[in-house]
Amino acid sequence: MSEPTSVEEQEGEAPAVKAVVFDVGRVIVQWQLRHLVAKVVETEDEVDWVCSHVITEHWHFQHDAGRPLSEMIPERKALFPSYAEVIDHYAANFTDSIPGPVPGTGTLIERLAAKDVPLFAITNFGADFWQQFLPTEPLLAHMRDIVVSGVERVAKPDPRIFRLAEKRFGFAPESMLFIDDNAANVAGAQALGWRTHHFTAAEALEAELAAHGLI
Repeated sequence: MSEPTSVEEQEGEAPAVKAVVFDVGRVIVQWQLRHLVAKVVETEDEVDWVCSHVITEHWHFQHDAGRPLSEMIPERKALFPSYAEVIDHYAANFTDSIPGPVPGTGTLIERLAAKDVPLFAITNFGADFWQQFLPTEPLLAHMRDIVVSGVERVAKPDPRIFRLAEKRFGFAPESMLFIDDNAANVAGAQALGWRTHHFTAAEALEAELAAHGLI
Protein backbone atom coordinates (compact mmCIF):
# COMPACT_ATOMS: atom_id res chain seq x y z
CA MET A 1 0.00 0.00 0.00
CA SER A 2 1.19 3.50 -0.68
CA GLU A 3 1.99 5.62 2.33
CA PRO A 4 -1.15 7.32 3.62
CA THR A 5 -1.65 10.94 2.66
CA SER A 6 -2.31 13.18 5.61
CA VAL A 7 -4.77 16.09 5.60
CA GLU A 8 -1.83 18.45 6.01
CA GLU A 9 -0.17 17.06 2.89
CA GLN A 10 -3.40 17.48 0.93
CA GLU A 11 -3.67 21.09 2.08
CA GLY A 12 0.00 21.73 1.32
CA GLU A 13 1.97 20.58 -1.69
CA ALA A 14 -0.04 17.49 -2.68
CA PRO A 15 -3.14 18.27 -4.75
CA ALA A 16 -6.49 16.95 -3.64
CA VAL A 17 -7.75 13.71 -5.12
CA LYS A 18 -10.49 14.59 -7.60
CA ALA A 19 -11.20 11.19 -9.21
CA VAL A 20 -11.04 7.54 -8.21
CA VAL A 21 -9.88 4.83 -10.62
CA PHE A 22 -10.68 1.19 -9.88
CA ASP A 23 -9.23 -2.08 -11.02
CA VAL A 24 -12.02 -4.63 -11.61
CA GLY A 25 -10.85 -8.20 -10.94
CA ARG A 26 -10.13 -8.88 -7.26
CA VAL A 27 -11.12 -5.32 -6.35
CA ILE A 28 -14.76 -5.06 -7.51
CA VAL A 29 -15.41 -8.72 -8.29
CA GLN A 30 -13.69 -11.91 -7.22
CA TRP A 31 -11.78 -13.73 -9.94
CA GLN A 32 -10.61 -17.35 -9.86
CA LEU A 33 -9.87 -19.46 -12.92
CA ARG A 34 -10.09 -22.41 -10.55
CA HIS A 35 -13.78 -21.66 -9.98
CA LEU A 36 -14.41 -21.93 -13.73
CA VAL A 37 -12.37 -25.12 -14.17
CA ALA A 38 -14.17 -26.81 -11.27
CA LYS A 39 -17.43 -26.47 -13.20
CA VAL A 40 -16.27 -29.12 -15.68
CA VAL A 41 -13.48 -31.03 -13.89
CA GLU A 42 -14.53 -33.39 -11.11
CA THR A 43 -11.60 -33.98 -8.74
CA GLU A 44 -9.58 -31.43 -6.81
CA ASP A 45 -6.30 -32.97 -7.97
CA GLU A 46 -7.28 -32.67 -11.62
CA VAL A 47 -8.49 -29.10 -11.10
CA ASP A 48 -5.05 -28.34 -9.66
CA TRP A 49 -3.36 -29.88 -12.68
CA VAL A 50 -5.52 -28.07 -15.23
CA CYS A 51 -4.97 -24.73 -13.52
CA SER A 52 -1.22 -25.36 -13.44
CA HIS A 53 -0.82 -26.60 -17.02
CA VAL A 54 -3.83 -25.88 -19.26
CA ILE A 55 -6.00 -22.96 -18.13
CA THR A 56 -3.25 -20.97 -16.43
CA GLU A 57 -3.21 -17.30 -15.50
CA HIS A 58 -0.01 -16.87 -17.52
CA TRP A 59 -1.66 -18.24 -20.65
CA HIS A 60 -4.88 -16.33 -19.99
CA PHE A 61 -2.92 -13.07 -19.76
CA GLN A 62 -2.27 -13.25 -23.51
CA HIS A 63 -5.96 -12.43 -24.03
CA ASP A 64 -5.78 -9.61 -21.49
CA ALA A 65 -2.90 -8.18 -23.51
CA GLY A 66 -4.89 -8.26 -26.75
CA ARG A 67 -4.41 -11.68 -28.34
CA PRO A 68 -7.76 -12.90 -29.72
CA LEU A 69 -9.40 -16.09 -28.49
CA SER A 70 -9.75 -17.19 -32.12
CA GLU A 71 -5.98 -17.78 -32.07
CA MET A 72 -5.56 -18.94 -28.49
CA ILE A 73 -8.29 -21.57 -28.26
CA PRO A 74 -7.41 -23.76 -31.29
CA GLU A 75 -3.75 -23.59 -30.36
CA ARG A 76 -4.46 -24.69 -26.78
CA LYS A 77 -6.80 -27.49 -27.82
CA ALA A 78 -4.13 -28.85 -30.20
CA LEU A 79 -1.67 -28.87 -27.31
CA PHE A 80 -4.11 -30.43 -24.80
CA PRO A 81 -6.68 -32.34 -26.89
CA SER A 82 -8.00 -34.33 -23.93
CA TYR A 83 -9.04 -31.06 -22.31
CA ALA A 84 -10.82 -29.61 -25.34
CA GLU A 85 -14.13 -29.51 -23.43
CA VAL A 86 -12.56 -27.56 -20.57
CA ILE A 87 -10.92 -25.10 -22.96
CA ASP A 88 -14.21 -24.58 -24.81
CA HIS A 89 -15.96 -23.96 -21.49
CA TYR A 90 -13.33 -21.34 -20.62
CA ALA A 91 -13.95 -19.56 -23.92
CA ALA A 92 -17.75 -19.63 -23.76
CA ASN A 93 -18.39 -19.18 -20.04
CA PHE A 94 -15.74 -16.87 -18.69
CA THR A 95 -18.11 -15.40 -16.11
CA ASP A 96 -17.88 -18.77 -14.33
CA SER A 97 -14.48 -17.53 -13.13
CA ILE A 98 -16.23 -14.79 -11.12
CA PRO A 99 -17.71 -16.32 -7.95
CA GLY A 100 -19.21 -13.04 -6.76
CA PRO A 101 -18.45 -9.51 -5.60
CA VAL A 102 -15.50 -8.51 -3.46
CA PRO A 103 -17.13 -7.79 -0.08
CA GLY A 104 -17.63 -4.10 0.61
CA THR A 105 -16.29 -2.54 -2.58
CA GLY A 106 -19.71 -2.11 -4.15
CA THR A 107 -20.96 -0.12 -1.17
CA LEU A 108 -17.95 2.21 -1.43
CA ILE A 109 -18.58 2.76 -5.14
CA GLU A 110 -22.22 3.58 -4.43
CA ARG A 111 -21.18 6.06 -1.72
CA LEU A 112 -18.66 7.75 -4.02
CA ALA A 113 -21.21 7.94 -6.83
CA ALA A 114 -23.76 9.48 -4.47
CA LYS A 115 -21.26 12.28 -3.80
CA ASP A 116 -20.65 12.76 -7.55
CA VAL A 117 -16.99 11.76 -7.28
CA PRO A 118 -15.75 11.05 -10.84
CA LEU A 119 -15.23 7.30 -11.11
CA PHE A 120 -13.22 5.39 -13.72
CA ALA A 121 -11.62 1.97 -14.18
CA ILE A 122 -8.52 0.45 -15.75
CA THR A 123 -8.76 -3.30 -16.08
CA ASN A 124 -6.65 -6.11 -17.51
CA PHE A 125 -9.47 -7.92 -19.27
CA GLY A 126 -9.64 -9.67 -22.63
CA ALA A 127 -11.84 -7.98 -25.21
CA ASP A 128 -13.98 -11.06 -25.89
CA PHE A 129 -14.46 -11.78 -22.20
CA TRP A 130 -15.25 -8.14 -21.47
CA GLN A 131 -18.29 -8.44 -23.74
CA GLN A 132 -19.44 -11.45 -21.68
CA PHE A 133 -18.83 -9.78 -18.35
CA LEU A 134 -19.89 -6.12 -18.74
CA PRO A 135 -23.67 -6.74 -18.90
CA THR A 136 -23.47 -8.78 -15.66
CA GLU A 137 -21.98 -6.04 -13.45
CA PRO A 138 -24.27 -3.05 -12.80
CA LEU A 139 -21.68 -1.28 -10.61
CA LEU A 140 -19.70 -0.46 -13.75
CA ALA A 141 -22.49 1.88 -14.85
CA HIS A 142 -21.06 4.33 -12.30
CA MET A 143 -17.79 4.52 -14.24
CA ARG A 144 -17.50 7.49 -16.58
CA ASP A 145 -14.98 5.60 -18.70
CA ILE A 146 -13.20 2.25 -18.54
CA VAL A 147 -9.86 1.43 -20.17
CA VAL A 148 -9.85 -2.29 -21.07
CA SER A 149 -6.43 -3.79 -21.79
CA GLY A 150 -7.64 -6.33 -24.34
CA VAL A 151 -9.37 -3.63 -26.36
CA GLU A 152 -6.35 -1.32 -26.28
CA ARG A 153 -3.87 -4.22 -26.64
CA VAL A 154 -1.71 -2.94 -23.81
CA ALA A 155 -1.93 -4.22 -20.24
CA LYS A 156 -1.00 -3.00 -16.78
CA PRO A 157 1.64 -2.30 -15.59
CA ASP A 158 2.82 -1.01 -18.99
CA PRO A 159 3.13 2.80 -18.66
CA ARG A 160 1.24 3.25 -21.94
CA ILE A 161 -2.06 2.13 -20.43
CA PHE A 162 -1.80 4.69 -17.64
CA ARG A 163 -0.87 7.47 -20.06
CA LEU A 164 -3.84 6.51 -22.23
CA ALA A 165 -6.09 6.63 -19.17
CA GLU A 166 -4.82 10.09 -18.25
CA LYS A 167 -5.83 11.39 -21.69
CA ARG A 168 -9.18 9.61 -21.68
CA PHE A 169 -10.17 10.52 -18.13
CA GLY A 170 -9.07 14.14 -18.33
CA PHE A 171 -7.42 14.39 -14.91
CA ALA A 172 -3.78 14.86 -13.96
CA PRO A 173 -2.24 11.67 -12.51
CA GLU A 174 -1.55 13.30 -9.14
CA SER A 175 -5.26 14.12 -8.78
CA MET A 176 -6.42 10.52 -9.34
CA LEU A 177 -6.41 7.70 -6.79
CA PHE A 178 -5.71 4.37 -8.52
CA ILE A 179 -6.82 1.23 -6.67
CA ASP A 180 -5.43 -2.19 -7.60
CA ASP A 181 -4.76 -5.48 -5.84
CA ASN A 182 -1.60 -6.16 -7.88
CA ALA A 183 1.55 -4.61 -6.39
CA ALA A 184 3.26 -4.35 -9.78
CA ASN A 185 0.33 -2.39 -11.21
CA VAL A 186 0.31 -0.09 -8.19
CA ALA A 187 4.06 0.51 -8.56
CA GLY A 188 3.64 1.19 -12.28
CA ALA A 189 1.04 3.88 -11.66
CA GLN A 190 2.96 5.35 -8.75
CA ALA A 191 6.07 5.74 -10.92
CA LEU A 192 4.04 7.94 -13.26
CA GLY A 193 2.83 10.24 -10.49
CA TRP A 194 -0.53 8.67 -9.73
CA ARG A 195 -1.86 8.50 -6.18
CA THR A 196 -2.31 4.82 -5.37
CA HIS A 197 -3.88 2.36 -2.98
CA HIS A 198 -2.81 -1.29 -2.86
CA PHE A 199 -6.13 -3.02 -2.32
CA THR A 200 -6.38 -5.77 0.28
CA ALA A 201 -9.85 -5.24 1.74
CA ALA A 202 -12.70 -2.75 1.53
CA GLU A 203 -12.16 -1.63 5.13
CA ALA A 204 -8.66 -0.31 4.39
CA LEU A 205 -9.88 1.33 1.18
CA GLU A 206 -12.71 3.01 3.08
CA ALA A 207 -10.18 4.52 5.48
CA GLU A 208 -8.08 5.81 2.59
CA LEU A 209 -11.09 7.34 0.82
CA ALA A 210 -12.15 8.99 4.06
CA ALA A 211 -8.64 10.40 4.57
CA HIS A 212 -8.95 12.08 1.19
CA GLY A 213 -12.37 13.50 2.10
CA LEU A 214 -14.09 11.50 -0.64
CA ILE A 215 -16.65 9.69 1.52
